[in-house]
Amino acid sequence: MRFLGIGHSSDLGDLYLRLQKQQHEVRVYSRDLAEHGTLTGLLTYVDSWEQQLSWIREAGSDGIILFETAEHGLAQDQLRREGFQVIGGSELGDRLENERAYGQSALASVGLRTVPTHAFDDFERAVDFVQSHPRRYVFKLDGSETSSWRNYVGRAPDGSDVVALLRVQRARLAEIGIHKPSFILMEHVTGVETGVGAYFNGREFLEPACLDWEHKRFFPDDLGELTGEMGTLLTYRNSQRLFAATLAKLAPLLRESGYVGYINLNTLVNDEGIWPLELTCRFGYPGYAILSVLQTEGWAPLFQRMLRRDGLSFETRSGYAVGVALTVPPFPYRYGYAEISRGLPVAFDPSLSASERDRLHFVELALDQSGQLVASGTQGCLMIATGHGASVLAARKSAYDLAERVYAPNIRYRTDVGAKFLSHEEAILTRLGYLEPHSS
Repeated sequence: MRFLGIGHSSDLGDLYLRLQKQQHEVRVYSRDLAEHGTLTGLLTYVDSWEQQLSWIREAGSDGIILFETAEHGLAQDQLRREGFQVIGGSELGDRLENERAYGQSALASVGLRTVPTHAFDDFERAVDFVQSHPRRYVFKLDGSETSSWRNYVGRAPDGSDVVALLRVQRARLAEIGIHKPSFILMEHVTGVETGVGAYFNGREFLEPACLDWEHKRFFPDDLGELTGEMGTLLTYRNSQRLFAATLAKLAPLLRESGYVGYINLNTLVNDEGIWPLELTCRFGYPGYAILSVLQTEGWAPLFQRMLRRDGLSFETRSGYAVGVALTVPPFPYRYGYAEISRGLPVAFDPSLSASERDRLHFVELALDQSGQLVASGTQGCLMIATGHGASVLAARKSAYDLAERVYAPNIRYRTDVGAKFLSHEEAILTRLGYLEPHSS
């Protein structure tokens, strides 16, 4: 088969490598390749994805285009109208993810109970609002070009910390050319943060759906800055009730837009119900790599099933998977990365078996001229170490035993992925009826 990947920085790079390993032809367009060199020496890059469309069309039903971002929805819809097979999202998907207030209204329109959310394009109006309605708020910027670490979960009960942040953000965003920002203030809700994700084939969801518990902050115990992702615990089991109550309700909207791809809904679950927080209308990073640990068929058969619509289920392993992001300084920031870590060598314990190496999913790596694996990219997330087991404890041990056998200067990672689930989150979800007793 032929695959054309389209994105900014090869976020699906590990997926492309595995397709290549299975003897599929893969070409990749990465907007940031010339400057940052992610996975150079490992993948075949092209200067223009549009110039590769004839190469895909020549493959007929064996030609597939993969979009990585939630920014190319219009292009995806047009390519589908022209007869191309496209997996990624749609124009609607872009809006659902990037326009947060719109996403909340769409969730409410299908019957979900949403957290009160207030949209703004002016910081002073937002300051006046918080001062008039004091309480805890979560500040989230719209769009895909703003980093997640600019978001902020307020802690002061009167919102005074959010007011201070808004005033500083106004000046900082102006410095980078954002003078009319679009953002929301979401009223703060507590509960067990749980993601529900599934593949959509343009008409229906494939099952099973997955449940995931992400770890977004840099340090253990959820301290420090928000990152793209430091690690995730996930499973394909026990997902039906949460899926039916949340993500499944979006099927009519997705069908109308022609959406084809993976979609995830992040929620908070508490005694009052399920509160949807935000949608990710594309492959999640590094979630897709951790999912692959539990998917027995490989990526190509799964994509074929989605496009040909010849089945609504796929084979998955029981139990849990854990993924841990292995990083180097200054992750999650970009500033100073070229001077501190880019180009430093990455090596492995010589005793690693082939199957163990297969559980390492490359992110920001490349081969230098001598054939040495080195840090590349823009931030310093080197790879994801994954593990699988019948229990959370077994999956954690598998992942962390592997992480300890990756060698790089100043490597660091969270050591508590899945621990909070074991300590209390599983018990809460079980009590509320969303998990079976003793599932871990």
